[in-house]
Amino acid sequence: MNTKKFAPIGYGLLLLGLIIAPFAGAYPVFVMKLMTFALFASAFNLLLGYTGLLSFGHAAFLGGAAYITGQSIKVWGVTPEIGLLLGLVTGAVLGLVMGFFAIRRQGIYATMITLALAQMLYFACLQLPFTGGEDGLQGVPRGKLFGLIDLQSDLTMYYVCLVVVVLAFLVIVRTIHSPFGQVLKGIKENEPRAISLGYDTNRFKLLAFVISAAIAGLAGSLKTLVLGFATLSDVHWTSSGHVVLMTLVGGLGTLSGPIVGSAVVVMLENKIGDFGSFLARTTGIDWFNTLGESVTIVTGLIFVVCVLAFRKGLMGELIAWLDRRRSGGKAH
Repeated sequence: MNTKKFAPIGYGLLLLGLIIAPFAGAYPVFVMKLMTFALFASAFNLLLGYTGLLSFGHAAFLGGAAYITGQSIKVWGVTPEIGLLLGLVTGAVLGLVMGFFAIRRQGIYATMITLALAQMLYFACLQLPFTGGEDGLQGVPRGKLFGLIDLQSDLTMYYVCLVVVVLAFLVIVRTIHSPFGQVLKGIKENEPRAISLGYDTNRFKLLAFVISAAIAGLAGSLKTLVLGFATLSDVHWTSSGHVVLMTLVGGLGTLSGPIVGSAVVVMLENKIGDFGSFLARTTGIDWFNTLGESVTIVTGLIFVVCVLAFRKGLMGELIAWLDRRRSGGKAH
């Protein structure tokens, strides 16, 4: 089976499933949360999976944009589309600043720069008056899209969220398959060779940083619009760790990997308590009831299993297996 021919069918089925999900009993707010994290992970994957730059500061783009969007809609009274646009611009600006410093170093030093700058933003958000400190920015209204479409209904908000996420994902796909994206792949594989071919690799890496940060900012803005609040957890370093986990579990350098990885991690965090209760009832072992309090332990175990057994991530291994079958079929 040709994976390139199968991919459009898979994405089409996924889109169809998302369209009918609210009518199939899915909780719209939960699915919207899944979609925003899938977009966040896809934006991160553009930087790490296709450019080879590891950032531990992506929470800054998610959380910074979330706060700006919440403030602009709640206090400044702008419409939702303007709030989303401001969040996207905020992410891009933060990405420009962070990328400017990070690309001047290599390896772990660049990664530590992103972490340090993100932590600076975290402490700023802790102290700034409009962020609400530890309480966060609460009560952000959804408002009316373009002044016409009332987003108070979860169903209406769901389909607006779906359209935004699909469009943003198409931007990522177009970026990866463009000549610009091919240069990014070349930089990841062999940066000295890209330099020898005359490419200004720092300029390409900085632009990749800005695009990834802008889309991550859009994900944060959308999350604020959906849930109605922005908190310090959005800008905390653990959010950066989560997006790394999502990408690695799903499959680094694959388009579908971050989507699958984010679904696995988010569903695990939200449903592990229910699963533990089910196991406790089924087996009669009360210890399973404590699984809901041990999410980080379970997540860590899954990460270890994926690293040891699925080196390419879930989707990476699946794609490699399909390619091996196709190659074997041709050989015979």
